[in-house]
Amino acid sequence: MLDPVPGPRDGLALRCGRVLLSPWSRLALLVLLLAGAASAVVAYEPQQLLVTGWPPQVSGGAAVALFAAAYGLCTAAFVPRPLLNLAAGALFGSQAGLAAAIAGTVLGAGISFTLGRLLGQDALRPLLRGRWLTAADGQLSRHGFRSVLVLRLLPGIPFAASNYCAAVSRMGYLPFLLATGIGSVPNTAAYVVAGSSAASPTSPVFLIAAGFIVASTLVGALVAWRKRHRLRSV
Repeated sequence: MLDPVPGPRDGLALRCGRVLLSPWSRLALLVLLLAGAASAVVAYEPQQLLVTGWPPQVSGGAAVALFAAAYGLCTAAFVPRPLLNLAAGALFGSQAGLAAAIAGTVLGAGISFTLGRLLGQDALRPLLRGRWLTAADGQLSRHGFRSVLVLRLLPGIPFAASNYCAAVSRMGYLPFLLATGIGSVPNTAAYVVAGSSAASPTSPVFLIAAGFIVASTLVGALVAWRKRHRLRSV
C-alpha cells in the first residue's frame, strides 16, 4: 500500500519542526533558560534560603542529598559556589558538608554541560574563529581532563561559564565530570571548613582555611596574568 502524499499541512508541520529544532532555535532556548535562572537567583536569593530557610525536620543523609541537589541547580543558575560551600559547612560540618558540596558541584557541572551540549554546541562551534577561542577549544578538545582539572584547581574562574564553554568543545562527559570532581576538592574543602568554623573566626582551623583561600586566589590571579601575557605576546 502506497504511503499518502504529504499535504500542505504536513509540509508546514515539517518546516516548523525543522525551525524549532535548528541550532539557532536551540541556542535561543538556552539563552532564555539561563536568563530566567539568573533572574530567579536575583529575585529569590536561593543561597540565602539554603541557610536561613533550611527545613529543620530534614536531617541526616536525606538532608545532605537534598542540599546537593539544590546546590547543583543553583550553580547551573550562576549562584557563586563559595557561598554555597560556606553554607554546606555551616549546615553539615566539614565532612558531610564537603560530600554535599562536591556532589552538588559535579551535578551542577553535569547540568550545565548537558544544556550547553544539547542546545548550544551546534550553533556556537562555527563561530570559534578568534585566536583565543580557537586555542581554548583546541585545548579542551584534545586535553579535556587536564584542562578542566587546572580550571577547577584555580579559583576565580566562573564555574557556570566554564561549564558552558567546555560543552561547546568536543571533550567527553566522563573526563569533564571526573576532572571537575577531583579538581574542585581543595578549594571546596577550604570554604566548607571555613563555613563550619565561622562561629570561631580566631580558631586555628578557620585561620588555616582562610589563609588557603587567600593564597590560592593569589596563585590563580598570577597564573591567569601570565597566561594572558603569553597569549598577547604570541
